[in-house]
Amino acid sequence: MILEMKVPSPGESITEVEIATWLVEDGDYVEKDQAIAEVDSDKATLELPAEASGTITLKAEEGDAVAVGAVVCLIDTSAEKPEGSSAPKSEKKEEAPKVETPKPTTSETKTYATGTASPAAKKILAEKGMDAATVSGSGKDGRVTKEDAVNAVPSMGTPTGGNRGTSRSRMSMLRRKVAERLVEAKNTTAMLTTFNEVDMSPIFALRNEYKETFKTKHGVGLGFMSFFTLAVVRALKMYPAVNSMIDGQEMVSYDFCDISIAVSGPKGLMVPVMRNAENLSFRGVEAEVKRLAIRARDGQITVDEMTGGTFTISNGGVFGSMLSTPIINPPQSGILGMHNIVERPVAVDGKVEIRPIMYVALSYDHRIIDGKESVGFLVAVKEALENPVELLMNNDVKKALEL
Repeated sequence: MILEMKVPSPGESITEVEIATWLVEDGDYVEKDQAIAEVDSDKATLELPAEASGTITLKAEEGDAVAVGAVVCLIDTSAEKPEGSSAPKSEKKEEAPKVETPKPTTSETKTYATGTASPAAKKILAEKGMDAATVSGSGKDGRVTKEDAVNAVPSMGTPTGGNRGTSRSRMSMLRRKVAERLVEAKNTTAMLTTFNEVDMSPIFALRNEYKETFKTKHGVGLGFMSFFTLAVVRALKMYPAVNSMIDGQEMVSYDFCDISIAVSGPKGLMVPVMRNAENLSFRGVEAEVKRLAIRARDGQITVDEMTGGTFTISNGGVFGSMLSTPIINPPQSGILGMHNIVERPVAVDGKVEIRPIMYVALSYDHRIIDGKESVGFLVAVKEALENPVELLMNNDVKKALEL
């Protein structure tokens, strides 16, 4: 029996996927539920499992865009498992590379010493101070064309013989979609960014005192994301317009906080969502951040886990960024950018002290968020981070950390 394997729907509104990698080869024997391919949608990279055991025939090439419901391979379920076959394969078979001797093209067999060039090409090369003999022609019999002359780059000094090669690679569907969304956000929102700075000393003190006990009891570290997430949740409740988005001519406001966290994965930027972050404790946030980050890193994140979100937090500080203007994640209306922490001289009670300072940035859609609300929101985040015991822990650190 020949089984037709069709592309399953990875999520609502997704109509096509791209074959990123085949994990098997044409004619291989596969086991049921074995991962046979990785497919890219515009939201995530997913594994495609075999629906039955048998010999596989591939019907699509890597890089092909195929519609949801289209046949991508056939599985002959009547085929017997080869003798001596052990565990199912999960990677392509490695073959010795084939070495071929390329046939010389006409242009390669020609000599360019004479530097034959069209009149237009000669004029352009003369303006560049170049000799036609130094340009490889693409015209008939190696003749230098006008286009060759336009594209020719004059030598800037003595040639060094260094490598000047280039390479091209097709962007994944996910990367292309991210690019489209970023351009869309820049072109369709009235995006503005406001900045502030945070003295991280109180959070440093809390982490130094409790991080070992916290990790021993809960199995996750006490990082900065829990403090920032809970500070954002508090500020969103104070300024609900920031927790809103535009739908046509209406503004939709949410009474819950689904916080998207920007994560750098092997396939590019991914933005999984922490659902109902207003109900999470410090331990809950840290556990969820760890879970989502691992799934994104391992390419296991699902479309559902990246769908939705009412506000985004992006931590460019892990890469050393001092300051940036993060781009809104549409259709959301706000994104908070975290940055690296640097010891800086600051004035405290009329004296100069060295404190660990982080610059924070809030990009927002000015169509529904006014300056007063955006600045007030960021100030509320700053206040909570600089006074976490009172504003985030209700003056009971051990209870808040569940110690």
